[in-house]
Amino acid sequence: MQPLVRFIGAGILAVLVAAHAQAQPQADAFPNRPVKLIVPFPPGGPTDLMARVFGQKLSERWGQPVVIENRAGGNSAIGAQQTAKSLPDGYTLLVAMDTTLVMNPITTKNLPYDALKDFAPISLTAQNTSLLIVRADGPKTIQELIAKAKASPGKLNYGAGTITTRLAGYLFSRLAGIDTVFIPYKGSSEVVQGLLTGSVDFIVDGIAPSLPLINSGQFRPLAKLNNRALPTLPELKPLAEASGLAIDEMSSWIGLVAPAGTPPAIVARLNKALNDTLKSDEIRKRLALEGAEPLPSTPAEYAVDIDREETQWGKIVKASGAKAD
Repeated sequence: MQPLVRFIGAGILAVLVAAHAQAQPQADAFPNRPVKLIVPFPPGGPTDLMARVFGQKLSERWGQPVVIENRAGGNSAIGAQQTAKSLPDGYTLLVAMDTTLVMNPITTKNLPYDALKDFAPISLTAQNTSLLIVRADGPKTIQELIAKAKASPGKLNYGAGTITTRLAGYLFSRLAGIDTVFIPYKGSSEVVQGLLTGSVDFIVDGIAPSLPLINSGQFRPLAKLNNRALPTLPELKPLAEASGLAIDEMSSWIGLVAPAGTPPAIVARLNKALNDTLKSDEIRKRLALEGAEPLPSTPAEYAVDIDREETQWGKIVKASGAKAD
């Protein structure tokens, strides 16, 4: 029996060696056909815009098309579920926000994916700045907005397209001691339209979708939610400074993940391509115009960030009672 055992052991070893030898050329040749980036939000929002910026540069680097597919719905759950069920070969990737990997697991029952088990983190890509915005005929300052809300408790409403921006509006209202009503939207384009038509009194959203209306004088930004310099709005103050409230900085992030089981060699290749792209001056300048900052990482660092933010935001969500709409 011993020779047979040795024979079987040698056979298994040979299979493993052959599998490794086969996998490495596949990784070295990756990608040799189009790569799909699933964006779990409608076109026109910050996630979509950034995905198209990255996708164009990656396509130039690889000499292969990078196709953007918008799969909106369920606070990004529909696009995430589609990605989780895709072949783990590196050719279908998810452009994931904190909403997808942190907020949804905290706020949603029966989520159709497991944020920890169904994805292989590739890298963070960018950190986004959100603004608190009113129409041009609205309050001129944060203090005026707070005074208006206090004069009519429960009458002012605000719109947001993600759980993160919704919670930012909730924290602002709580710290300001005002009673506001949240109106949910599916994405930034709907949020902007809601403010434009007067369906909401103020919004919390990324810069890019509202910037044309700010520049045309139809919208007025009252504050930014972090201290990052904004080349497009250099005079805009952080919310804490503009309001006098003791409110922490709040940012949302965007990252890239693959289906769980994607070969580590392909994940590493994707990570290097993305991080090299993020180092370019062209990308940095383009992101700055969108109110974003490059945020490269290793897959391991990205996984740690997801876990840490879930703990941090879990406490805030519990206090707010927020649920996914």
